[in-house]
Amino acid sequence: MPRPIQILLVEDNPGDVRLTMEALKESPFPSTLHVAKDGAEALEYLRTRPLPDLILLDLNLPRRSGREVLMEVKSDPQLRRIPVMVLSTSRSEADVQFSYDNHANCYIQKPMDLDQFFDTVRSIEHFWCSVASLPMQGGAA
Repeated sequence: MPRPIQILLVEDNPGDVRLTMEALKESPFPSTLHVAKDGAEALEYLRTRPLPDLILLDLNLPRRSGREVLMEVKSDPQLRRIPVMVLSTSRSEADVQFSYDNHANCYIQKPMDLDQFFDTVRSIEHFWCSVASLPMQGGAA
């Protein structure tokens, strides 16, 4: 059996954290979800713990914004290979442009509907667990 995919969810909304956990529990793919409640906690996690395979990043966070986290991750040779998927309620074209300009791997608008939210999280996990090839963590680019 393959090792579980390690996902870092950077999200300050406890409801969205809970929904993401529930959606991943029902998935056939093994995963371990780690949660950071703000941008500063996310960056601390990335500097002190084993690197995740995937980051799900909200843009609107306290302390350090998701924008700052994205820029720091993608400018750091030790972190930039980690796929970062922006998962935000923002429908702003400026947020989409900013995310891709700063090398986000994907921008997904969080669905407001519960079933669509579950489907979105499962689709993300399915893609990264069975379709895409994830880089081995630990080497500099």
